[in-house]
Amino acid sequence: MKSNRTYMDIGAILDEVFEAAKDFGEKMNEEFGKGPFGSGGPKPWFDMGQDENCDYYPAYSYPPMNIFLAQDRSIVFEFALAGFDERDISLTFQGDYMVFAARIGLGAVPEEGVRYIKRRLKLKDIEKQKYYVPADKFDQEKVKAVFKNGILRVTVPPKEESESNEGIRIEIVKDGE
Repeated sequence: MKSNRTYMDIGAILDEVFEAAKDFGEKMNEEFGKGPFGSGGPKPWFDMGQDENCDYYPAYSYPPMNIFLAQDRSIVFEFALAGFDERDISLTFQGDYMVFAARIGLGAVPEEGVRYIKRRLKLKDIEKQKYYVPADKFDQEKVKAVFKNGILRVTVPPKEESESNEGIRIEIVKDGE
């Protein structure tokens, strides 16, 4: 008995799919790869790479902040804390995490009955925020925190020598001995 089945060339179909995807990627790069709204820029819109706008830490929106690695391999946190007093800021280490919190003073509470024409400055308490600072890489005991002109700058230096991770040697013996 003869079969009248038609066979499809899967390889040719996949070649067409990949060619279409390549064409689509090139078109997207032509239209949108010039930066936001075609304004110009060195990277395609979909290439995140090592972009300073890519957030590797939790996306806390308040307070505004910067996190970066200095040339000496220190990790630096900068918090914009206008209106806060250094006595109301809490900064601790719990394991591999730096925990940051702040309370707004009583003097910042707005008067009752005030009608704002424009209000962008809304001071509020900052609940516990955790930031990963691995204790095996950074010297948490030598941290330096400076509060100046409403900016809290926390610098955590790297450990001088990373601890050896040799572990414990386990002796293997022959069964019966």
